[in-house]
Amino acid sequence: MAKAETLHVFWHPDVLKHDMGMVAFEVPRYPFLAVAEKHVEGPDRVRNMFSILKKGPLAKRIRWHKGRPATRAELLTFHTPGFLADLERVTKSKGRGKWYTRTTLFTPKSYGPVKAAAGTAIAAMDHMLDGKGTLTYALVRPPGHHASPDTADGYCFINNTALAAQRAIERGAKRVAILDWDVHHGNGTQEGFYGRDDVLTVSFHMDHGAWHPKFHPQTGKADEVGKGRGKGFNLNVPLPMGTGDP
Repeated sequence: MAKAETLHVFWHPDVLKHDMGMVAFEVPRYPFLAVAEKHVEGPDRVRNMFSILKKGPLAKRIRWHKGRPATRAELLTFHTPGFLADLERVTKSKGRGKWYTRTTLFTPKSYGPVKAAAGTAIAAMDHMLDGKGTLTYALVRPPGHHASPDTADGYCFINNTALAAQRAIERGAKRVAILDWDVHHGNGTQEGFYGRDDVLTVSFHMDHGAWHPKFHPQTGKADEVGKGRGKGFNLNVPLPMGTGDP
């Protein structure tokens, strides 16, 4: 019987400090609701995942590693200076912060957590590239696949996966693939690599189409295959609503 692999999990507690509160569907903004609910992308979601990995049946097969914040130079390997400057302005603002979309709020306290998520993803990639563990996982939030180089969207501000892929390229990897499995199209990741042939981007998602002319103009359709040098290096697999595992 083959020996079970060790799962190397990278974690930084600061990812729990990003909290959009009860912002997605508030009663004042949606008066047909009876009560406001906490945002679906809240810290408790990942807090429970952390607990399951610590206490669950796989606990003995997991080795934990400390994550770290990303540097500004690392963030700039995928994101534009203007976009980062906009996030940084929010950290100095008063009030609740900036709404990038109607469900995506960046608060004055969010920049530290998003840098922790990004840096932890990069640290996990470095660990794997150093040959220290082929099965490596970064347990981070907020998510990132809707964040393009210059926009935030869909609860995402910094594209953690794209930064990890970029790190692999910078360290000499010749074939890098991103497999995105989510109910929504990984439009930000697609946008960032759309003209490149060094990263294959693949997205499995519900066939929902574009939902905003600025933040999510990409359709996620199968005809979005890349452009220029990147033609053929973007693969979308839009699935009908209700598609199950079979």
